[in-house]
Amino acid sequence: MSKDTKEDLIKSINETETSGFHYKTWLISGLGFFTDAYDLFIIGVVTSLLVLAGWGKFSTLETSLLDSTALLSAVIGALIFGRLLDKMGRKAIYGLELIILVIGALGSAFLTPVNGVYILIAWRFILGIGIGGDYATSSTIMAEYSNTGSRGKLVGMVFSMQSLGLLAGPLISLGLIFSGIPLDIIWKLLLAFGAIPALAVVYYRRKMPETPRYLLRVKGDAKAASDNWQKYTGISTMADASTETVRESWVSIIKQKRFLLTLLGTAGSWFLMDWALYGNSIMSNSMLSVLVPSTVTGLSKLITTTEYSALVFGVAALPGYWLATFTIDRIGRKPIQMIGFTAMAVSFGILGIFHQLLSATYVSEFLVVYGLSYFFIEFGPNVTTFIYPPEVFPTKVRGLGSGASAAGGKTGAFLGTFLNVIIVASSIGESGLFLILAFLSVMGLIFTVVLLPEPKRLDLDEISGENKLLEGEASSRGVKTN
Repeated sequence: MSKDTKEDLIKSINETETSGFHYKTWLISGLGFFTDAYDLFIIGVVTSLLVLAGWGKFSTLETSLLDSTALLSAVIGALIFGRLLDKMGRKAIYGLELIILVIGALGSAFLTPVNGVYILIAWRFILGIGIGGDYATSSTIMAEYSNTGSRGKLVGMVFSMQSLGLLAGPLISLGLIFSGIPLDIIWKLLLAFGAIPALAVVYYRRKMPETPRYLLRVKGDAKAASDNWQKYTGISTMADASTETVRESWVSIIKQKRFLLTLLGTAGSWFLMDWALYGNSIMSNSMLSVLVPSTVTGLSKLITTTEYSALVFGVAALPGYWLATFTIDRIGRKPIQMIGFTAMAVSFGILGIFHQLLSATYVSEFLVVYGLSYFFIEFGPNVTTFIYPPEVFPTKVRGLGSGASAAGGKTGAFLGTFLNVIIVASSIGESGLFLILAFLSVMGLIFTVVLLPEPKRLDLDEISGENKLLEGEASSRGVKTN
């Protein structure tokens, strides 16, 4: 059986011009990522506020757990939801991750008593499950609805909503502090705010139809795949499951050398990048405190470090996200990731070697170099490590591949956040930490060069290895594929 006239559906997905349904999918997915970033990074400000609001002083271990627990549970959430995406389907579970996130956010805010540090940690654990689930689900769904020419931009736009959540944290914090609201209410409001954007899109996620690629490649339901595509986009197509369904088991696929090496590249580079990013970002108030004169203490010190964070996030990080997103389909994923890791290594190396920059005497110089590291994290591996996974794994294991890659990243984020608190408090200090981050960046560059392909403007079936799976099965049945 020839496929020449039977691939209208896949061809339509690949070649359809970027239009309203793409942006609808982006908004539904992207608001979740705004929430993810806000919820993950706001804890650094809240931890500083709690002591000022009457809580007892935290031990180093308690601070580490408060800052990092959501990242650890995000590993679990990414793996669970990634597998469920492939087993139950995209539609069956999309939106459930945000319900878990909302429960965690509201529980953190309103069901945590004063000095209930381990209760807050438990709610943050629940929150992280939902965040990890969102990493697996949103990237997969956006990639499967994207066209070939703009896939990087569309998936990148979902992730780049993180930039707004990252900036929202310090801005909302400053607004509440300057409003005069009591501090024992502010920390609750900061934690609760993270539930609002998620609640706004839960309904729309639950109403989204199953992706045509999943129905066709995994379920073999060509009619439903074409009907869903027409219903969601208004575009009429046809498909034939007899030549387009992958019948090889998911267990067999993940045992293949190609899958394992690709996962090592995606999860490994994400692990190394997230160690650098999250340890810095969640600890930004602590890291930036070295720039504040010793005579400035208490709430004034928190306000100053939060202003510095807003400056770095707004001037350096935010433009990096969106520049990467809107150039990635021209420059390519691999070059941007290589540029980013290289610049990170240089920036962190400078801060580590010239440790005198870490003082109130060199505020401007420190912020320039530190800001450059943030710009190239975003115009670099923070965006690309999110875009890579849903592109390079076949449909039957795309959720698992994306989830496992995100789990690798969040493992690095957890270790970085947990250990960075201890490292800074030790004799190694901030300068030693920056040298460690420079080394991790070099390792990320090596992982990228050796293990990752370039998916720019390539058909999703081609870059993911799906075509080879289909050809192998067709050949074994004696069916012509072209």
